Amino acid sequence: MKMKILHLYPKEMNLYGDHGNVLAIKRRCEWRGIDVEVVEHEPGNKIPDDIDIIFGGGGQDSGQGKIEDDLQAIAPKLKDLIDNNTPCLVICGVYQLFGKYYKTGSGKTIKGINVFDVTTDAGKERYIGNVTIKSNEFGEIVGYENHSGLTKLGENMKPLGEVIVGAGNNAKDKTEGCRYKNCIGTYLHGPVLPKNPKLTDFFIAKALERKTGQKTKLDKLDDIVENKARIVAAKRPR
Repeated sequence: MKMKILHLYPKEMNLYGDHGNVLAIKRRCEWRGIDVEVVEHEPGNKIPDDIDIIFGGGGQDSGQGKIEDDLQAIAPKLKDLIDNNTPCLVICGVYQLFGKYYKTGSGKTIKGINVFDVTTDAGKERYIGNVTIKSNEFGEIVGYENHSGLTKLGENMKPLGEVIVGAGNNAKDKTEGCRYKNCIGTYLHGPVLPKNPKLTDFFIAKALERKTGQKTKLDKLDDIVENKARIVAAKRPR
């Protein structure tokens, strides 16, 4: 068995250790005997047809501007993959651009690709620090946020979880992130996956189910270190 991960814009969108999310997926696959190939997508490249997992990280406004045109160009392919249940994780800057738009502090509107029914406007306050959220499916998730974006979810858009500690999407409605099919958007850096193995295994299991057409039960791994890291992170002050 071989898995192929599409890493969107690793040069432009890789703040706060987000590349560690790809490494977490890769290692947890390899520990189970699953080979992994990482395809790094930069502007102008073509996307292979046989993608199993999609990932995109966070970046500054300047980075979002650099990828805007290319993201629009590859949007039909990405949306087709996601509509066909390809698991996908997008963080912060790419999360914002998977929505309808991101409006910067200078007033520039960067068009999104409408995977998520969300809109984001730059706020005047920056939200920085450790975050803990409660998710019905994944339990307690911990991460780290550093953003000024105020993301509002559409009426029928479901959040990833409820904020226990932190600002989340907009520091008002207690929501953090969002989900459409097997695609999750979130502000949680850290990187988020190494400290949350249950969430990491969700992407792996869904990718295998899509690949094989069968319900997948992953072999258990020893997550003592990962769980300790999550506990420590949850106790750290903002």
